Amino acid sequence: MDRMLAPLGLTHAQYAVVASLYAITMGGTRPSQRQLAQFSGLEPMYVSRLARTLEKAGFLERADNPDDPRAVQLALTPKGVEVVKTAAPKVRELEDRYLEPLGGSASGKNLELRRTLQTLLSHAHSLSGAQSQTAIGT
Repeated sequence: MDRMLAPLGLTHAQYAVVASLYAITMGGTRPSQRQLAQFSGLEPMYVSRLARTLEKAGFLERADNPDDPRAVQLALTPKGVEVVKTAAPKVRELEDRYLEPLGGSASGKNLELRRTLQTLLSHAHSLSGAQSQTAIGT
């Protein structure tokens, strides 16, 4: 994925941020970095670091949130919108090629795999939280 996105000036992680931001902003929302992190499934600190890099590259803008001085709002620049629109079909094509053995991205096998992975991730997060609570209680 990184090799395919490199000519567009993106890494896979950066694409995840700009594509997620594009999806959120389609509804007219200007999300905070924390909201974008929740939406994308990435850690807030990682999103913050990626957002700074993407801002320097001209793909997005970071601005103070007038309602919360601690929050930073994000918006794609026209260059960011263009790169998402260019990259998205290429990303889908590559994902379909990788998922071909399961019948493609829309196949029942792929959907079941995604559900299974999401269940495992949720369980891992709950274990992580339980371990943190145990460590705090001892």
